[in-house]
Amino acid sequence: MDTALAVFDGKKIRKIWVKDEWWFSVVDIVGVLTDSVDPKDYWYRLKKRELESSRVELSTFCPRLR
Repeated sequence: MDTALAVFDGKKIRKIWVKDEWWFSVVDIVGVLTDSVDPKDYWYRLKKRELESSRVELSTFCPRLR
């Protein structure tokens, strides 16, 4: 397993190499794309809203990257 940082628009995105694939931090990507002050909260509210409105559960397959 290998971890690294990607840089997008000057902001860091955490990523990890698992089984020949890169996995990226959704919270970091949400932060870059939305320019949110608190991307973790933004992602939490987005998941909650989607679950309530369409019963689709948005979640990740990996534990939180640190």
